[in-house]
Amino acid sequence: MDTAEPTATATEILTLTQWFSPSYPIGAFAYSHGLEWAIDCGQVHDAATTKDWISDVLSFGSGRSDAIALQYSFTLGDLADVIALDRKIRALSPSAERLKETDLQGKAFASVTNLLTGIDLPDLTYPVVVGQAARLANLPAMLTAQFFLHAFVSNLATAAMRRVPIGQSDGQRIIRDLTPDCTEIAAWTSHAEFKDIATSAFLSDIASMKHESQYSRIFRT
Repeated sequence: MDTAEPTATATEILTLTQWFSPSYPIGAFAYSHGLEWAIDCGQVHDAATTKDWISDVLSFGSGRSDAIALQYSFTLGDLADVIALDRKIRALSPSAERLKETDLQGKAFASVTNLLTGIDLPDLTYPVVVGQAARLANLPAMLTAQFFLHAFVSNLATAAMRRVPIGQSDGQRIIRDLTPDCTEIAAWTSHAEFKDIATSAFLSDIASMKHESQYSRIFRT
Protein backbone atom coordinates (compact mmCIF):
# COMPACT_ATOMS: atom_id res chain seq x y z
CA MET A 1 0.00 0.00 0.00
CA ASP A 2 1.35 3.41 -0.95
CA THR A 3 1.96 5.53 2.14
CA ALA A 4 3.85 8.34 0.44
CA GLU A 5 2.98 11.96 1.10
CA PRO A 6 3.90 14.97 -1.02
CA THR A 7 7.38 16.25 -0.24
CA ALA A 8 7.18 18.59 2.74
CA THR A 9 8.37 22.14 2.36
CA ALA A 10 11.09 23.61 4.53
CA THR A 11 8.49 25.78 6.27
CA GLU A 12 6.33 22.75 7.10
CA ILE A 13 9.30 20.85 8.50
CA LEU A 14 10.46 23.80 10.58
CA THR A 15 6.92 24.40 11.89
CA LEU A 16 6.72 20.81 13.09
CA THR A 17 10.23 21.11 14.52
CA GLN A 18 8.99 24.02 16.60
CA TRP A 19 5.78 22.28 17.68
CA PHE A 20 7.68 19.26 18.98
CA SER A 21 10.73 21.04 20.31
CA PRO A 22 11.40 20.74 24.07
CA SER A 23 11.03 24.54 24.13
CA TYR A 24 7.37 24.37 23.02
CA PRO A 25 5.58 25.09 26.31
CA ILE A 26 3.41 22.01 26.84
CA GLY A 27 5.33 20.78 29.89
CA ALA A 28 6.35 17.43 28.37
CA PHE A 29 9.48 17.35 30.56
CA ALA A 30 7.27 16.88 33.63
CA TYR A 31 5.89 13.50 32.53
CA SER A 32 7.55 10.08 32.50
CA HIS A 33 4.52 8.08 31.27
CA GLY A 34 4.97 5.59 34.12
CA LEU A 35 8.68 5.12 33.39
CA GLU A 36 9.65 6.56 36.77
CA TRP A 37 7.89 3.71 38.57
CA ALA A 38 9.58 1.14 36.32
CA ILE A 39 12.93 2.68 37.22
CA ASP A 40 12.11 2.82 40.92
CA CYS A 41 11.19 -0.87 41.08
CA GLY A 42 14.16 -2.00 39.00
CA GLN A 43 12.35 -2.99 35.80
CA VAL A 44 14.39 -0.33 33.98
CA HIS A 45 17.96 0.01 35.24
CA ASP A 46 20.35 0.57 32.33
CA ALA A 47 20.50 1.62 28.69
CA ALA A 48 19.35 -1.77 27.35
CA THR A 49 16.28 -2.02 29.57
CA THR A 50 15.49 1.64 28.91
CA LYS A 51 15.52 1.05 25.16
CA ASP A 52 13.37 -2.09 25.49
CA TRP A 53 10.80 -0.26 27.63
CA ILE A 54 10.51 2.72 25.31
CA SER A 55 10.42 0.50 22.23
CA ASP A 56 7.54 -1.55 23.63
CA VAL A 57 5.51 1.51 24.62
CA LEU A 58 6.15 3.04 21.20
CA SER A 59 5.27 -0.02 19.12
CA PHE A 60 2.69 -1.83 21.24
CA GLY A 61 1.39 0.81 23.65
CA SER A 62 0.29 4.40 23.70
CA GLY A 63 2.79 5.53 21.07
CA ARG A 64 1.06 3.51 18.37
CA SER A 65 -2.43 4.29 19.66
CA ASP A 66 -1.77 8.02 19.86
CA ALA A 67 -0.44 7.99 16.29
CA ILE A 68 -3.72 6.43 15.16
CA ALA A 69 -5.73 9.00 17.12
CA LEU A 70 -3.67 11.85 15.68
CA GLN A 71 -4.03 10.80 12.06
CA TYR A 72 -7.68 9.88 12.46
CA SER A 73 -8.31 13.30 14.01
CA PHE A 74 -6.64 14.83 10.96
CA THR A 75 -9.40 13.42 8.74
CA LEU A 76 -12.23 15.00 10.74
CA GLY A 77 -13.58 18.37 9.70
CA ASP A 78 -16.72 18.47 11.81
CA LEU A 79 -16.26 19.68 15.39
CA ALA A 80 -18.90 17.27 16.71
CA ASP A 81 -16.92 14.34 15.28
CA VAL A 82 -13.71 15.69 16.81
CA ILE A 83 -15.36 16.03 20.23
CA ALA A 84 -16.72 12.50 19.95
CA LEU A 85 -13.23 11.18 19.15
CA ASP A 86 -11.77 13.12 22.06
CA ARG A 87 -14.27 11.60 24.47
CA LYS A 88 -13.38 8.11 23.27
CA ILE A 89 -9.66 8.77 23.71
CA ARG A 90 -10.29 10.01 27.24
CA ALA A 91 -12.33 6.89 27.99
CA LEU A 92 -9.51 4.66 26.74
CA SER A 93 -6.93 6.20 29.10
CA PRO A 94 -5.79 3.31 31.31
CA SER A 95 -5.18 5.41 34.43
CA ALA A 96 -5.85 8.77 36.02
CA GLU A 97 -2.27 9.86 35.37
CA ARG A 98 -2.42 8.93 31.68
CA LEU A 99 -5.61 10.96 31.37
CA LYS A 100 -3.97 13.90 33.16
CA GLU A 101 -0.95 13.67 30.85
CA THR A 102 -2.90 13.74 27.60
CA ASP A 103 -5.40 16.30 28.89
CA LEU A 104 -2.93 18.86 30.24
CA GLN A 105 -0.50 18.57 27.34
CA GLY A 106 -3.40 18.90 24.91
CA LYS A 107 -4.67 22.04 26.62
CA ALA A 108 -1.20 23.57 26.68
CA PHE A 109 -0.61 22.73 23.02
CA ALA A 110 -3.95 24.26 22.01
CA SER A 111 -3.25 27.42 24.00
CA VAL A 112 0.17 28.20 22.54
CA THR A 113 -0.71 27.07 19.00
CA ASN A 114 -3.83 29.24 18.96
CA LEU A 115 -1.72 32.18 20.02
CA LEU A 116 0.93 31.61 17.37
CA THR A 117 -1.25 30.66 14.41
CA GLY A 118 -4.65 32.24 14.98
CA ILE A 119 -6.23 28.78 14.74
CA ASP A 120 -9.16 28.31 17.12
CA LEU A 121 -8.42 24.92 18.68
CA PRO A 122 -10.59 23.73 21.58
CA ASP A 123 -9.15 21.95 24.61
CA LEU A 124 -8.66 18.36 23.44
CA THR A 125 -6.45 15.41 24.33
CA TYR A 126 -2.92 15.77 23.01
CA PRO A 127 -2.99 13.52 19.90
CA VAL A 128 -6.44 14.71 18.90
CA VAL A 129 -5.55 18.40 19.13
CA VAL A 130 -2.28 17.86 17.25
CA GLY A 131 -4.15 16.14 14.44
CA GLN A 132 -6.60 19.02 14.21
CA ALA A 133 -3.82 21.61 14.33
CA ALA A 134 -1.97 19.87 11.51
CA ARG A 135 -5.13 19.74 9.39
CA LEU A 136 -5.93 23.41 9.92
CA ALA A 137 -2.32 24.43 9.28
CA ASN A 138 -2.16 22.29 6.11
CA LEU A 139 0.71 20.19 7.42
CA PRO A 140 1.26 16.58 6.26
CA ALA A 141 -0.48 14.13 8.60
CA MET A 142 2.07 11.34 8.43
CA LEU A 143 5.02 13.69 8.87
CA THR A 144 3.24 15.24 11.86
CA ALA A 145 2.84 11.76 13.36
CA GLN A 146 6.55 11.05 12.80
CA PHE A 147 7.51 14.20 14.67
CA PHE A 148 4.97 13.43 17.41
CA LEU A 149 6.36 9.94 17.95
CA HIS A 150 9.97 11.11 17.82
CA ALA A 151 9.20 13.73 20.49
CA PHE A 152 7.55 11.01 22.60
CA VAL A 153 10.64 8.80 22.37
CA SER A 154 12.95 11.73 23.06
CA ASN A 155 11.02 12.77 26.14
CA LEU A 156 11.11 9.26 27.64
CA ALA A 157 14.82 8.93 26.86
CA THR A 158 15.43 12.27 28.56
CA ALA A 159 13.46 11.11 31.60
CA ALA A 160 15.67 8.03 31.75
CA MET A 161 18.82 10.16 31.51
CA ARG A 162 17.64 12.05 34.57
CA ARG A 163 16.28 9.17 36.62
CA VAL A 164 18.00 5.83 35.79
CA PRO A 165 20.45 7.50 35.26
CA ILE A 166 21.97 6.73 31.89
CA GLY A 167 24.49 8.93 30.14
CA GLN A 168 23.61 11.42 27.47
CA SER A 169 25.40 9.34 24.84
CA ASP A 170 23.31 6.28 25.68
CA GLY A 171 20.16 8.39 25.65
CA GLN A 172 20.96 9.76 22.21
CA ARG A 173 21.72 6.27 20.89
CA ILE A 174 18.30 5.12 22.06
CA ILE A 175 16.62 8.01 20.24
CA ARG A 176 18.67 7.30 17.10
CA ASP A 177 17.92 3.57 17.17
CA LEU A 178 14.16 4.08 17.60
CA THR A 179 13.84 6.81 14.96
CA PRO A 180 13.15 4.28 12.14
CA ASP A 181 10.35 2.81 14.30
CA CYS A 182 8.74 6.25 14.50
CA THR A 183 8.71 6.44 10.71
CA GLU A 184 7.31 2.92 10.29
CA ILE A 185 4.58 3.36 12.90
CA ALA A 186 3.52 6.69 11.42
CA ALA A 187 3.27 5.09 7.98
CA TRP A 188 1.27 2.10 9.20
CA THR A 189 -1.13 4.16 11.29
CA SER A 190 -1.81 6.52 8.39
CA HIS A 191 -4.31 3.94 7.11
CA ALA A 192 -5.57 2.75 10.49
CA GLU A 193 -9.09 3.34 11.77
CA PHE A 194 -10.32 4.10 15.26
CA LYS A 195 -11.18 0.42 15.78
CA ASP A 196 -7.49 -0.37 15.36
CA ILE A 197 -6.60 1.40 18.60
CA ALA A 198 -5.41 -1.25 21.04
CA THR A 199 -2.41 -1.84 23.25
CA SER A 200 -0.53 -4.82 24.62
CA ALA A 201 2.08 -2.93 26.68
CA PHE A 202 0.26 -3.79 29.89
CA LEU A 203 3.18 -3.27 32.24
CA SER A 204 3.44 0.33 31.08
CA ASP A 205 -0.23 0.84 31.93
CA ILE A 206 0.25 -0.76 35.33
CA ALA A 207 3.31 1.44 35.89
CA SER A 208 1.19 4.55 35.35
CA MET A 209 -1.26 3.29 37.99
CA LYS A 210 1.50 2.42 40.46
CA HIS A 211 3.10 5.82 39.98
CA GLU A 212 0.00 7.50 41.42
CA SER A 213 0.98 6.33 44.90
CA GLN A 214 4.76 6.19 44.49
CA TYR A 215 6.37 7.71 47.56
CA SER A 216 9.35 9.50 45.99
CA ARG A 217 9.01 10.93 42.50
CA ILE A 218 10.09 13.89 40.41
CA PHE A 219 7.67 13.44 37.48
CA ARG A 220 3.93 14.13 37.43
CA THR A 221 3.24 10.76 35.77
